[in-house]
Amino acid sequence: MTDIIRRHLHVSGRVQGVFFRDFTRQQAEALGVAGWVRNLDDGRVEAVLEGDADVISTMLERLRDGPRHARVTDLAVREEPVEGLTGFAVTG
Repeated sequence: MTDIIRRHLHVSGRVQGVFFRDFTRQQAEALGVAGWVRNLDDGRVEAVLEGDADVISTMLERLRDGPRHARVTDLAVREEPVEGLTGFAVTG
């Protein structure tokens, strides 16, 4: 049995206009992570990730680095109850 977890993220830094949302989608699809990602009006990126605990840990490491032109200055992560999401969506 796998340990499915959910994490709600706010990513700060130079994360808009640098393909951060598409990078997040690509990584999520490659790792089998469900959830969504969107830009916020304050310049941050918000995401929700659901998946195996080890895979989510890998995903968080990749998001801390971000795509080539991004510069992540903070990755705020909070635990939430799992909702059973499927697929991965890019919104806003």
